[in-house]
Amino acid sequence: MNVLLSIKPRYVEEIIKGNKIYEFRKSLFKNREDLNLVYIYSSSPVKKIIGAFTIGEVVKDCPEDLWIKFKDVSGIEKEEFFKYFADKENGFAIKIEEFDLFEKPIDPFTVLPDFKPPQSFYYIDDTAFHSMN
Repeated sequence: MNVLLSIKPRYVEEIIKGNKIYEFRKSLFKNREDLNLVYIYSSSPVKKIIGAFTIGEVVKDCPEDLWIKFKDVSGIEKEEFFKYFADKENGFAIKIEEFDLFEKPIDPFTVLPDFKPPQSFYYIDDTAFHSMN
Protein backbone atom coordinates (compact mmCIF):
# COMPACT_ATOMS: atom_id res chain seq x y z
CA MET A 1 0.00 0.00 0.00
CA ASN A 2 1.07 3.58 -0.71
CA VAL A 3 -0.02 7.01 0.43
CA LEU A 4 -0.73 10.10 -1.63
CA LEU A 5 0.16 13.23 0.33
CA SER A 6 -0.97 16.71 -0.67
CA ILE A 7 1.72 19.37 -0.16
CA LYS A 8 1.64 23.04 -1.15
CA PRO A 9 4.00 23.89 -4.05
CA ARG A 10 6.22 26.20 -1.98
CA TYR A 11 6.96 23.33 0.43
CA VAL A 12 7.48 20.92 -2.45
CA GLU A 13 10.20 23.29 -3.69
CA GLU A 14 11.85 23.18 -0.26
CA ILE A 15 11.83 19.37 -0.40
CA ILE A 16 13.39 19.42 -3.88
CA LYS A 17 16.10 21.86 -2.70
CA GLY A 18 16.84 19.65 0.31
CA ASN A 19 15.84 22.32 2.85
CA LYS A 20 12.79 20.40 4.05
CA ILE A 21 13.57 16.87 5.19
CA TYR A 22 10.65 16.56 7.60
CA GLU A 23 7.00 16.78 6.66
CA PHE A 24 4.67 17.85 9.46
CA ARG A 25 1.19 16.45 9.96
CA LYS A 26 -1.62 16.81 12.48
CA SER A 27 -2.56 13.16 12.01
CA LEU A 28 -0.67 10.16 10.76
CA PHE A 29 -1.27 7.20 8.50
CA LYS A 30 -2.26 3.94 10.09
CA ASN A 31 -0.23 0.75 9.56
CA ARG A 32 2.99 2.58 8.64
CA GLU A 33 4.85 -0.72 8.47
CA ASP A 34 2.63 -1.73 5.51
CA LEU A 35 3.39 1.42 3.51
CA ASN A 36 5.87 1.27 0.65
CA LEU A 37 5.96 4.79 -0.78
CA VAL A 38 4.57 8.23 -0.10
CA TYR A 39 3.71 10.02 -3.34
CA ILE A 40 3.79 13.81 -3.27
CA TYR A 41 0.90 15.62 -4.91
CA SER A 42 1.88 19.25 -5.42
CA SER A 43 -1.42 21.06 -4.91
CA SER A 44 -2.85 23.98 -6.89
CA PRO A 45 -1.69 25.53 -9.15
CA VAL A 46 0.73 22.65 -10.02
CA LYS A 47 -1.73 19.75 -9.57
CA LYS A 48 0.82 17.03 -10.37
CA ILE A 49 2.46 14.12 -8.61
CA ILE A 50 6.09 15.22 -8.61
CA GLY A 51 7.86 12.41 -6.78
CA ALA A 52 7.86 9.88 -4.00
CA PHE A 53 9.75 9.06 -0.82
CA THR A 54 10.06 6.40 1.82
CA ILE A 55 9.20 7.12 5.42
CA GLY A 56 12.09 7.47 7.83
CA GLU A 57 11.67 8.16 11.50
CA VAL A 58 8.35 9.50 12.72
CA VAL A 59 8.34 11.71 15.80
CA LYS A 60 5.19 12.48 17.76
CA ASP A 61 5.50 15.47 20.07
CA CYS A 62 3.95 18.78 21.02
CA PRO A 63 4.36 21.47 18.33
CA GLU A 64 6.76 23.50 20.49
CA ASP A 65 9.17 20.57 20.82
CA LEU A 66 8.81 19.58 17.17
CA TRP A 67 9.82 23.13 16.24
CA ILE A 68 12.84 23.08 18.55
CA LYS A 69 14.01 19.71 17.19
CA PHE A 70 13.37 20.24 13.48
CA LYS A 71 13.19 23.96 12.68
CA ASP A 72 16.50 23.88 10.78
CA VAL A 73 15.25 21.14 8.44
CA SER A 74 11.57 22.12 8.36
CA GLY A 75 11.49 24.24 5.21
CA ILE A 76 8.77 26.35 6.84
CA GLU A 77 8.65 29.64 8.67
CA LYS A 78 7.94 29.62 12.41
CA GLU A 79 4.71 31.62 12.10
CA GLU A 80 3.28 29.23 9.46
CA PHE A 81 4.34 26.20 11.48
CA PHE A 82 2.50 27.32 14.61
CA LYS A 83 -0.51 28.50 12.61
CA TYR A 84 -0.77 24.99 11.11
CA PHE A 85 -0.63 23.36 14.55
CA ALA A 86 -2.91 25.91 16.29
CA ASP A 87 -4.88 24.29 19.12
CA LYS A 88 -3.17 20.90 18.66
CA GLU A 89 -1.55 19.16 21.62
CA ASN A 90 0.56 16.92 19.42
CA GLY A 91 1.80 16.65 15.89
CA PHE A 92 4.01 14.43 13.80
CA ALA A 93 7.32 14.98 12.02
CA ILE A 94 7.87 12.48 9.19
CA LYS A 95 11.40 12.13 7.87
CA ILE A 96 11.59 12.20 4.07
CA GLU A 97 14.03 9.49 2.97
CA GLU A 98 15.07 8.29 -0.46
CA PHE A 99 13.24 11.12 -2.20
CA ASP A 100 12.78 10.46 -5.92
CA LEU A 101 11.92 13.51 -8.02
CA PHE A 102 10.13 12.32 -11.13
CA GLU A 103 11.70 13.37 -14.41
CA LYS A 104 8.20 13.89 -15.76
CA PRO A 105 5.52 14.80 -13.19
CA ILE A 106 2.37 12.69 -13.35
CA ASP A 107 -0.99 14.26 -14.10
CA PRO A 108 -3.23 12.18 -11.81
CA PHE A 109 -6.37 13.41 -13.56
CA THR A 110 -5.34 11.53 -16.73
CA VAL A 111 -4.11 8.40 -14.93
CA LEU A 112 -6.99 7.99 -12.48
CA PRO A 113 -10.34 8.95 -14.02
CA ASP A 114 -12.03 9.55 -10.66
CA PHE A 115 -9.06 11.34 -9.08
CA LYS A 116 -9.80 13.76 -6.26
CA PRO A 117 -6.90 15.65 -4.70
CA PRO A 118 -6.37 14.61 -1.08
CA GLN A 119 -7.30 17.12 1.62
CA SER A 120 -4.33 15.81 3.58
CA PHE A 121 -3.60 12.26 2.43
CA TYR A 122 -5.22 9.05 1.31
CA TYR A 123 -4.19 5.50 0.63
CA ILE A 124 -3.64 4.30 -2.91
CA ASP A 125 -2.92 0.95 -4.48
CA ASP A 126 0.71 -0.09 -4.97
CA THR A 127 0.28 -0.15 -8.74
CA ALA A 128 -1.48 3.21 -9.17
CA PHE A 129 1.58 5.09 -10.46
CA HIS A 130 4.15 2.29 -10.61
CA SER A 131 4.52 2.12 -14.39
CA MET A 132 4.43 5.89 -14.87
CA ASN A 133 8.07 6.56 -13.86
